[in-house]
Amino acid sequence: NALAENLEFVAGLTVPVIAVLIGEGGSGGALALAVGNKVAMLEHAVYSVLSPEGFASILWKDGKRAPEAADLMKMSARDVYDMGIIDAVLDEGPVGAHETPDRAAASVRAFIEQSLAQLMPMSREDLREQRYTRFRSM
Repeated sequence: NALAENLEFVAGLTVPVIAVLIGEGGSGGALALAVGNKVAMLEHAVYSVLSPEGFASILWKDGKRAPEAADLMKMSARDVYDMGIIDAVLDEGPVGAHETPDRAAASVRAFIEQSLAQLMPMSREDLREQRYTRFRSM
């Protein structure tokens, strides 16, 4: 119930909703992030509805096949972008956000600023409709 209530609440907001995945977005919580008007991921983040271990356990009854499952699931930022689930893949630097936090933060800030510039002129109803259309297109 909590997830359904969250999705309904976020879908009905009359302000811009911008989500940025900085690590791992998975399971039902991943759906909540997908309701944003704009969604981005840091380039080394992952996004899926199920963990690779869970996927491997369901599909092959063998959680040790998680690396194979992860490849099939297409959960990298580039894969998710190519499928049209997110709007942008954000640069973390050559070694990842944990070692280049200033660069990653600058990428996140730029995405938020650009998204707000696009979304702020929209009416309340247009913001809700854009979120609905974006979510339904997945």
